[in-house]
Amino acid sequence: MAKILIIDDEPHIRLLYSEELAEDGHQVETASDGCNLLEKIKKIDPDLVILDVKLAKHDGLELLLSIRNHYYNLPVILCTAYAVFKQNIKSLAADYYVVKSFDLSELKRKIDMALEAAKLLKNTLPSRNALVRSSAAISVLES
Repeated sequence: MAKILIIDDEPHIRLLYSEELAEDGHQVETASDGCNLLEKIKKIDPDLVILDVKLAKHDGLELLLSIRNHYYNLPVILCTAYAVFKQNIKSLAADYYVVKSFDLSELKRKIDMALEAAKLLKNTLPSRNALVRSSAAISVLES
């Protein structure tokens, strides 16, 4: 299945999500804050990120924008107890938004949707290497 990175400052949420998603066959990594998040993403290479909006040490929406700036096609699901964040314009950068609940059916549905969309996108967009090669070929043809 997929490799999922969960960033949440609440230990019981990390544990709940980890156990449930591992039971569904996903490989799960967790982080309690956004420290060195971009390095963690580079090291772990997740297929999807679940990001809490209201972290103790970081603004989850700022972390979301940072992820988008460096890993544009990486699916991110915002998951928080505060529905009001959905109205923040920065939250539009997320693929999906889920209000926390102990019933994880909504989160699991959004995970499936995000992973499927990412798979379709990956299969339809040319790779970066293909774009570089075609750019180089066009440059040669134009000269």
